[in-house]
Amino acid sequence: MTFHTQTPFADHGDPFMPYPENTPTPDDLPDLSPQDIAGLPVELLAVLQHEIDARLKRDKAAKARLDGALTIRYGDRAAEERQAVGKDTGTIRFDDGDFTVVADLPKRVDWDQAQLTAMVERIRAAGDDPAQYVDIAFKVPERKYAAWPQAIRAGFESARTVKTGTLKVEIVPQEGDR
Repeated sequence: MTFHTQTPFADHGDPFMPYPENTPTPDDLPDLSPQDIAGLPVELLAVLQHEIDARLKRDKAAKARLDGALTIRYGDRAAEERQAVGKDTGTIRFDDGDFTVVADLPKRVDWDQAQLTAMVERIRAAGDDPAQYVDIAFKVPERKYAAWPQAIRAGFESARTVKTGTLKVEIVPQEGDR
């Protein structure tokens, strides 16, 4: 249930006057085009952003709490079922009443980079191609790149491509408007 928020963002008049009843709420946004939403007053965009951020925070907390409860309820049984079929990780299924519980324990593997480097050198020294056994990737942290002298940077320029992430916009009231 969404309540129209009294807000210091309201334009024209009383800063605590609620928005009119026909004002879009976060629940209305999926039915509006991005162009329609972009055309809303900045004050309303700020309120919607605040309401959605608060809803997401609340929903993430609820999801974490529910996931914790499901782990308490099904974690031991899932471990027993997994052990019974000789699996340490992966997906298993079992019944609880009229429902099937699907419990997935993903495998996360980390490799010691120093040891892998040594193994790659041994494979190379033995005359084999390490690429047949391992994926080899080189990365340059951007802050190291920025600290390099220009002469070194110039040699790497053709190997470097810069892409941008997604624009994040936050609307905040100006200090004097509070």
